[in-house]
Amino acid sequence: MTLRGLEPGRRAALLISECQRGVIERGQSPFDGLAEQAELRGIVPRIAALAAAFRAAGQPVVHLHVAHSPDYADLARTSMLMARSAKTGFMKIGSVDVEAVAGLLPQPGDHIQSRRFSINGFNGTDLDTTLRHLGVTTVVLVGVSTNVAINTMAVSAADLGYQVLVPEDCIAGASAETHAFVLQHLLPLYSTVSTQAAVAAALPGLRG
Repeated sequence: MTLRGLEPGRRAALLISECQRGVIERGQSPFDGLAEQAELRGIVPRIAALAAAFRAAGQPVVHLHVAHSPDYADLARTSMLMARSAKTGFMKIGSVDVEAVAGLLPQPGDHIQSRRFSINGFNGTDLDTTLRHLGVTTVVLVGVSTNVAINTMAVSAADLGYQVLVPEDCIAGASAETHAFVLQHLLPLYSTVSTQAAVAAALPGLRG
């Protein structure tokens, strides 16, 4: 069965959300639950395999990173996550926190979108413009977190007119419970929930 958004002739981009050392690497991330869930669910190797399949099919791979200004001057303390970063000196430009995790290092030809503020990869970046210039009509969201960045980006992408797919075995949340809730009650409202294998199987038919 053809996945909505991955019909033959379409163009899709893989958006890898916040797979950075300070977010999901055990011992480096302050988000113990999220790092644990990312490891238990095995999302990094699955995302790496899917990224390789996207590259082989001539489809864009985009890394969505967070990297705050050293003085946090442009970071609005409008959420607990942003306030915590400023308070703890977390995720600053040039720190090890912002580096991609081993296994998901950007490859030649990949795109990197780095934002200094916002919990949503479409805010504070030219992500939408980049995708439109690349002819992308469908976005495939992977990474973290199910309950914040993945969910908010799915809403934004759908509002911007993109078809949205989420391979559920390539995302992780702050806990198994929050992941399950968002997956069951929220993401299906504005995205197609699928799997890594199903998405990879559809890629050869897309427009390069």
